[in-house]
Amino acid sequence: MNGLSSFIAAASEQARQTDLLFFSATALSAFIILLVAGLIIGLSIRYRKNSTADRSELPSLLQREFETGWTLATLLLFVTIFGWAAAQGFGAMTPAGEPLQINVVGKQWMWKIEHAGGEREINELHVPADRAIRLSMNSQDVIHSFYVPALRIKRDVVPGHTEAMAFVADRPGTYGLLCAEYCGTQHSKMTGKVIVMEEEDYADWLSHQEADNSLAAQGERLFTTLGCSGCHSNKANVRAPPLEYVYGSPVALADGRIVEADDAYLRDSILQPKRDVVAGFKPIMPSFAGRVSEANLLALLAYLKKKPQQEARDD
Repeated sequence: MNGLSSFIAAASEQARQTDLLFFSATALSAFIILLVAGLIIGLSIRYRKNSTADRSELPSLLQREFETGWTLATLLLFVTIFGWAAAQGFGAMTPAGEPLQINVVGKQWMWKIEHAGGEREINELHVPADRAIRLSMNSQDVIHSFYVPALRIKRDVVPGHTEAMAFVADRPGTYGLLCAEYCGTQHSKMTGKVIVMEEEDYADWLSHQEADNSLAAQGERLFTTLGCSGCHSNKANVRAPPLEYVYGSPVALADGRIVEADDAYLRDSILQPKRDVVAGFKPIMPSFAGRVSEANLLALLAYLKKKPQQEARDD
């Protein structure tokens, strides 16, 4: 599938539901416009100058009922459409099944993709059909917007933040990938492809890729290379917070707050270590902002998130 058809085609149930919502709202809006226009034209003709039409007022009871009914009908219609759209949006955020995790980094002017096994792509994203996919997205420089028209998904990718987006593609084929946010002089060339494959074809594709180790393995090497293990290991001379089992755990801070060690907290602890200082420790860790790329940050986060499992096996 190529050309314009790759953008128009609905390659997921989410896309078809989005189309249904859009066209339903469009048809309803058209009906209301025609109804109002018809009433305006009809009443203008009926009550034109010198017309003999009855101009006496309606009974007060009928006036109240008409106004109340019109207001309630409009309110009910609005709530119905809002509820429909909200339910669809929340459902799209949490697709059924264990999602396949894939990391995406936007940079001028390309999309860098890394699969869980270390397989890498540039401006191409291979995914299996009928399986939940969860993209963890970051930007290395400016704001980008990951947009796949055929899947009806779009998410802005902001520097310094990890954005997440989930989808399930159920129609094998090749679909266009765009950046929908102006990001510089070659913004129009920041294009790519999403290739949806049958499960067995996807497995075969993976088997022929050169995997540069897993993302967590890369993060473990960076953890040592950057000197992190010199402070955060049990044998370190410098006293620093332990990182075993840290991900997903509550962390007590020096200012009395208790926060969860999620992706955002770990990212901030690497780039802005003096922002949330752990209780009982001094703010002596240097910032790694500008010293590690977004790709390296993703690798470090993958290692810290996997570290508890490794420690549990060692025990």
